[in-house]
Amino acid sequence: MKPIVSFDVDMTLLDHKDWTIPKSALETIERLRENHTIVLATGRDMDSIFSTEVRDQIKPDAIIHLNGTKVTVGDQVIYEHTFDKQLLKQILDYVETTPYSVGTTVEGFDYYVHPEVVMEHDKNLWGECGRKFEDAKGLLNQDVRTMAYIGNETGAKRIVEMFPDIHVHMFADKNGADVVEKKASKAVGLKRLCDYYGLPLSKTVAFGDSMNDFDIVKAAGIGIAMGNAMEELKQAADYVTDPIDQDGIKNACLHFKLIRQGGN
Repeated sequence: MKPIVSFDVDMTLLDHKDWTIPKSALETIERLRENHTIVLATGRDMDSIFSTEVRDQIKPDAIIHLNGTKVTVGDQVIYEHTFDKQLLKQILDYVETTPYSVGTTVEGFDYYVHPEVVMEHDKNLWGECGRKFEDAKGLLNQDVRTMAYIGNETGAKRIVEMFPDIHVHMFADKNGADVVEKKASKAVGLKRLCDYYGLPLSKTVAFGDSMNDFDIVKAAGIGIAMGNAMEELKQAADYVTDPIDQDGIKNACLHFKLIRQGGN
């Protein structure tokens, strides 16, 4: 069975400076493909309209979506998990008492506590906010897999203290985080794929850059942090490669002899 090589998307494959995947990373994935199973492991739903272009560019064999709450092999969904409704309500009620925001987007509508916090965040990041906000309590009538937290690290730590059954993994810019139940994570998703393919975890490689990659980088046979990764992830990784815009993917694959210089 082919070993798995798993890639986070944002700032591991997709460079936010120009919203493109470096040519060297695309070429490396093509060279890996013959002898490896290519997996994307991301906080995104790669089947959403916002992510299908990247998905179709990479052409992965399998995807760990939404921090492990959905796992697909080709067109087949092999695992799905949705937030416990009681826990979801408790989180939304608590966040209303804070200056932070938590919520998610469902079918084009944005359900967030304190939407003004999200608006300010978007304007600072992209110069505008084009979201269609709805009452956050509407999430209680939806199947929610993962949520986003908008705020600083202090607020994230307080939420984890209040709700020990969830992960709040900070983004690399430390202005937000993924919120997911601990029973579903990228690492658990990787284990599910290993069970599906009949492969030991020791035969896996995982690339990442932020704290939602922490568990999968620790669990994989070889965990690789990008040179632009958060310091905490670098410390947890087996190897730190170059940054995304300095051939980090290619150089790590050469280092571990997953590909050969000038050949497969």
